[in-house]
Amino acid sequence: MQDLFIRSLRARAVNVPLEFPVRTSVGVVDTSPLVLLDIETNQGITGRSYVFTYTPLGLAPVRALLDSLERLLEGQLVAPHEIEKLLQARFRLLGNTGIVKIASAAVDMAAWDALAQHRGLPLAELLGGRVKSIPAYDSHSMDGPQIGPERARRAVAQGLKAIKIKIGHKTLKEDVQSVALIRETIGDDVHLMVDVNQGLSVPEAIRRGRALEPFGLAWIEEPTLQEDYSGHALIRDTLKTPVQMGENWFSVDEMHKAIVVGAADFVMPDAMKIGGVSGWLRASALAATYQIPMSSHIFDEISAHLLAVTPTAHWLEKMGLADPILARPLVYENGAALVPDVPGVGIEWNEEAVERFAV
Repeated sequence: MQDLFIRSLRARAVNVPLEFPVRTSVGVVDTSPLVLLDIETNQGITGRSYVFTYTPLGLAPVRALLDSLERLLEGQLVAPHEIEKLLQARFRLLGNTGIVKIASAAVDMAAWDALAQHRGLPLAELLGGRVKSIPAYDSHSMDGPQIGPERARRAVAQGLKAIKIKIGHKTLKEDVQSVALIRETIGDDVHLMVDVNQGLSVPEAIRRGRALEPFGLAWIEEPTLQEDYSGHALIRDTLKTPVQMGENWFSVDEMHKAIVVGAADFVMPDAMKIGGVSGWLRASALAATYQIPMSSHIFDEISAHLLAVTPTAHWLEKMGLADPILARPLVYENGAALVPDVPGVGIEWNEEAVERFAV
């Protein structure tokens, strides 16, 4: 088989509308700002990925960094681990975090997509797994007493067996009312998770967590500042509800530090922040070593493949941030994501939509 080499990179920025703004305890995400990456190869194969910058202010620097990487990567063999080593060395002194890590992860994910296409395999199979279904939960936000139950009913009607809502309102009473309303809407047979988005102090997280224990929550996510591992450990030791964290780890080393101090019952790395496919594989091995259930954070399409080869796979977060600009969004059936049986990850752009939402 002829070797696959990188010919060029193409980065584009889009700002995609959201059906429901993501309202959190620390702010509102009104749109989905994405940088799309195409890696063109010498054999006409295009590897694709996208990254999420949370705010439109992040679009220009991430795109510019990817544009600047073309000269470095042009002519490189599509060997993701070798490319990762090259980028880590290039950014050693600047620091492999923040937008550097985001841009590097975009390259990593697109390179793995191209390699899987080259081998004629779905990414899950290239990584040693198989095409399968992955249990998913519908990810909601602070939607209020009208929209919240409406979204919950719709999710249950679509076959989802789990729902996550965001809490961390100004008062404990509001949090309890919000959780009670959704629990009443979905009943006891659907899993209910809550996400605080780092919005509480450790004592307040414990106070509210205790008040929410009667609702049988599947987990409480990031109840306090994500870098406060000892604080998470104290919350975990105090509450009956399992503690979830991990979406803001920018390295497997950070994940290891959190696990060692007992910060969480469950972990949920972000495919972008943890380092793309290459970083995820190391993270999943670490979770397996400690036998900690591991879920995904956004990036539905590639996360489905990655969870298919994660020994302690738990839940996939269904959020669909890129759905409006995808030719074929990820399919869900009976409460589970279906890993697409096509070469690569299965990402293709809806070019008309990309043009419409271009920045």
